[in-house]
Amino acid sequence: MSTEALLQRVARYYAGRLAEHGPTPRGVDWNGEESQRLRHAQFLRLLGGEPEASVLDLGCGYGDFLDFLRAQGHRGAYAGWDVAPEMIAAARARHGEGEGVCWHVGATPDAPADYAIASGVLNVKGETGEAEWAEYVLGVIETLAQAGRRGFGFNLLSLSSDPEKRRPHLYYADPAGMLRHCLDRYGRHVALLQDYGLWEFTVLVRRG
Repeated sequence: MSTEALLQRVARYYAGRLAEHGPTPRGVDWNGEESQRLRHAQFLRLLGGEPEASVLDLGCGYGDFLDFLRAQGHRGAYAGWDVAPEMIAAARARHGEGEGVCWHVGATPDAPADYAIASGVLNVKGETGEAEWAEYVLGVIETLAQAGRRGFGFNLLSLSSDPEKRRPHLYYADPAGMLRHCLDRYGRHVALLQDYGLWEFTVLVRRG
């Protein structure tokens, strides 16, 4: 499958979730608001208490991370990107545009930010094969690395989860393997977080 076809499949999936559940956590395939906020909170360490830093949110959905950032006192510019036009339309309707906030349809940002993050966009492989999706995941991580001047972060479902609870349409990654990949490719300033009570992990990479 071409990358374009894969992205179209992803866009259709999330557009369907949005149509069914609206701009809510379930509309972006999260279980609920509490777990969504918990995921958001992991990226605060990446920003390092820099309220003026610019943020690029790849796979932004309807823009809930922007709400979270502003509630934490973040004042920097925010750019949301998503492959589903319906998600971007929902984000614009919810937040507007201008005054340091912009929204884009697409998977490849055309300008960098201080920090780039991707939350939840690497989990739903659907019918895509494991090897093909794993290659796609590494490509998205590379996109984040190019987009974040001072660092980037992402999360993935963990192979440390109970095997009987895994679902075949979801992708589960090896935390140790992902840590090694990022250390080898992006330098030693890498943190692996898997202690926040969910069956997933977050990787944060800062420029040295």
